[in-house]
Amino acid sequence: MLLHVVPLADWSAAPDDPYAPPSLAAEGFVHCSPDEAAALLIADSHYRDVPGPLLVLVIDEGRLAAEVRREGSGTTLFPHVYGPIEREAVTGVLEVRRDAEGRARELAARP
Repeated sequence: MLLHVVPLADWSAAPDDPYAPPSLAAEGFVHCSPDEAAALLIADSHYRDVPGPLLVLVIDEGRLAAEVRREGSGTTLFPHVYGPIEREAVTGVLEVRRDAEGRARELAARP
């Protein structure tokens, strides 16, 4: 499974189309995380000031048409999806729980 951090507004923007965040056009891939700890780190470091609910998509890599490459430096390799995310590949949606300062603290099932 791959994890992808996304603001609710972005995920909900075009529900009938495959999900294609701005990074796909700008960088050629969709950033993902290999595990919950990495997803929380990404949420905390890149999305702390983003208002509204913050989600983590749980993506079944086997259901993606696009190529997935694990890339990066150091000990953690981050999965990058080189194409849009088919909504059928999203097997779950979690919510990032944040503290009063906006820091990502945990992932929880959406109500």
